[in-house]
Amino acid sequence: MFAVAAGPFAPGHLGELRQVVPFELVDAVLEEAGCLQQRLRDLPSRVGVYFLLAMCLFPEVGYRLVWNKLTAALAGVGLEVAGPTAKALRDLRRRVGPAPVRCLFEVLTGPLAQPATTGVRFGRFRTVSFDGCSSIRLADTERNVEWFGPGGRGGAPMLELMTLVETGTRALIGAVFGPTNTGETAYACRLLHHLRPDMLLLWDKGFDANAFLAALTGTGAQFLGRIRANRRTPVLARLGDGSYLSVIGTVPVRIIEAQVTVSLDDGTSFLGLTDSPPR
Repeated sequence: MFAVAAGPFAPGHLGELRQVVPFELVDAVLEEAGCLQQRLRDLPSRVGVYFLLAMCLFPEVGYRLVWNKLTAALAGVGLEVAGPTAKALRDLRRRVGPAPVRCLFEVLTGPLAQPATTGVRFGRFRTVSFDGCSSIRLADTERNVEWFGPGGRGGAPMLELMTLVETGTRALIGAVFGPTNTGETAYACRLLHHLRPDMLLLWDKGFDANAFLAALTGTGAQFLGRIRANRRTPVLARLGDGSYLSVIGTVPVRIIEAQVTVSLDDGTSFLGLTDSPPR
């Protein structure tokens, strides 16, 4: 039942990162955040931003290995490359701080689809969706435990990430994160300001709370989402295609019952009754 509103990029060196994030953009966000270095350094703030981006691309290795991956191409063409210690790289990361990265994220995020892009619209609506993850493990440090709680799996603190994405291009429109005990609907509410009347939001059944639907309706966006099997929706009017008009809280919806067949690559298939409503 449905509720309807009535490749990974992994560059290995600085040159490839510059294709996506040019020097001019990095300098601009550093200036906006007030993080430009005050004196000439071997490791200027601009380098610190690229180092932070490289750390996200290679999260399983230490500071020195990340640095080597970032600068490999420069050393390969005979340019002199600094060889900072792990402590120097740690200090660089702390000196840059989170503000320039936040500014950079806000500049680069947003829908990417052009009018001629295929697979990104349903009729006149741009399709977007929430995508979350609550299994991101953090370092078991005193500061992380204080912010995110003592954690679960293996005792490590856990982080919950919630994003709003353009479904056809997978472009990030917005993102929030925090402790896992907050709940995905609460995080999704913090992303509703990104929605526009020309968007069609798709969601899974964890988002069909009454208060959330009311807040979503206020954005003017349309929606199509699954609802929980145990939710009882009143039949206000039957429609010719078998669906019916109903209401969830104060939000008028159209309920569509559908049975989905899932076919796997090995030839097997199974049926699943999905449950969810159009406004």
